[in-house]
This record gives sequence, C-alpha cells and structure tokens, in this order.
Amino acid sequence: MALSSRVKEILSWYGSDNPGVLNNLAKMMNTGRLAGSGKMVILPVDQGFEHGPARSFAVNPAGYDPRYHFELAIESGCNAYAAPLGFLEVAARDYAGQIPLILKLNNSDVLYSSKEPCSAVTGSIDDALRLGCSAIGFTIYPGSAQRNEMYQQIRELSLEAKSKGLAVVIWSYARGGGMSKEGETGIDVIAYAAHIAAQLGAHIIKVKAPSSHIEQPEAAKAYEKNKIPIGTLAERTKHVIQSCFNGRRIVIFSGGATKSDAEVLEEVKGLAAGGAFGSIMGRNAFQRPKAEAIKLLNTVQDIFKSAGNVN
Repeated sequence: MALSSRVKEILSWYGSDNPGVLNNLAKMMNTGRLAGSGKMVILPVDQGFEHGPARSFAVNPAGYDPRYHFELAIESGCNAYAAPLGFLEVAARDYAGQIPLILKLNNSDVLYSSKEPCSAVTGSIDDALRLGCSAIGFTIYPGSAQRNEMYQQIRELSLEAKSKGLAVVIWSYARGGGMSKEGETGIDVIAYAAHIAAQLGAHIIKVKAPSSHIEQPEAAKAYEKNKIPIGTLAERTKHVIQSCFNGRRIVIFSGGATKSDAEVLEEVKGLAAGGAFGSIMGRNAFQRPKAEAIKLLNTVQDIFKSAGNVN
C-alpha cells in the first residue's frame, strides 16, 4: 500500500530513526479500517496479567482463549494488537502477517499492591523479534518512588528495540503515594506524564483521558497565569498533545474502565475533537460479545476518521 501524505508527514517527525522503525510505524498506520488516516485504534489485552483472569474474562468467557483477541483485533479492523508474552506466544504463528503485534514487555499483578508501583520486565526484545512484532510496549508510573528504575529500564530496552527496527510504545500512568486518586487523571499530571514518555523516546504514547482537576499547586499557577483552556475534554486533549512536542508524537488514549456504549462514544468524540491520534481500548472491547465489540470498535474508528487531523 502506498503511503498517504498524512502517514508520510507523521513519519517525518521521527527523523532519527532507521528504516526498520519507520517501516513498522508505517505498517501499523497502514493496517485496518483507519489505514492511511494517521489515526489508530489498538486492542490491548494485558488485563489478565494485571487484574486476574476472572475479573478480566469471566464476563465474556471467550476471552480466556488468546486466539479470540487476535480474531477480534483482525475482524474489527484494528491497527495493532498488544499483549504480554504468553498471550502472543499461543497464537502469533497462526495469525502471522494478519495484524501488527506489540509485545508488552513489563507487567504487574494485584496479588500484592504497593503505593509505589513498579512493573516487572516479563519479555525481551528478542521475544518481540521472534514473534514478528512491530513494536514493544512498556508501562511507566511517573509519580512512583520507583519511577527512576522504570525510566532507566525503558531507556535500555528502547535503545535495543530501535537498533533492531522496532517501534516503542509507552503506557504512561501517573501513580504514587504522594498523588491523590483524582490526581492520576488531572490535566496537569496527564500532560506531564505524556511529556515524560516523549522525552524517554516513545514513538507512540498512551495516557488516560484527562479530567479538569489540577493536582500540583505550582502547575495550577501556570495554567491560570497563561489562561490554558481545559474546560472541555477536547481542550484538555489538545493540551496533552501540545505537551508532546507540539503534536509531533503520536498520542493515543486509554479506554479505561468498562463503560456503556454511550459513555465510550461520548468520550471518544471529545478526544477526537481535541486531535487525539486514536484510542487503545481493551476492556470496553473484549468484555463485550464479539459482534457488539466489533460494532463499538468500528464506530470508534469512524469517529476518529471523520474528525480529520486537527493538530
């Protein structure tokens, strides 16, 4: 498939990268129903590891089978499918060449919880290459007392991944003992977390949808002094993207906790209006029966496509 002018423009933002990385970024942007638009909808299924199998899959038992998620991502026209090592190993061979894969290289569980989270590294760059992946995924927790360890880990993994032609996706979720629960999605925190991921070398950045809450008193002064508009989700989304090198990095937003169709679509409309590059939607997709999930994902894709490029 020839590259659209929008895909070429986005690739031009990554001038330090080698042809292998650019090829894999292009592959993701040229796959599925959003191919060529510069927008992305990705299916991530790391919740079994992160939250436990019953909490993740009992509501839709088909989800216990890793093959189900490959099929859902392919049949719904997603740009890529992201999962931990085990889920990809089960079926990567069966679906080789049908959808770009992202190997989630670190994960945590809820059998032990800490106010200062730090995920374990559970896969390698060689695993990603062996499974035919286009990218690696990695979670950082800005705000955690252990954040520096995670920053150093992704720095090393990113260096190796890029040298071998893999793109880098960073999940940037602010969390820590010194932060309020409301602060985890505050606009100042989300914009800062996204900026940190960009500074760490991410090609694609995943953050939560931001609220209008401002966590840090010093940040509140800056927002007020400079009259940064944050009253609507569209305005907040635009600010988060601006915080990632003035829109020169791909920023996609988490689907979050399970919601009704109407709630999902209302949020997506706000994100799209603010120039979001797309969504990475797990529970709101795979916890629905396949036909319902495909319908919802297709509607989400249509919203992003119709919004055009506002950044």
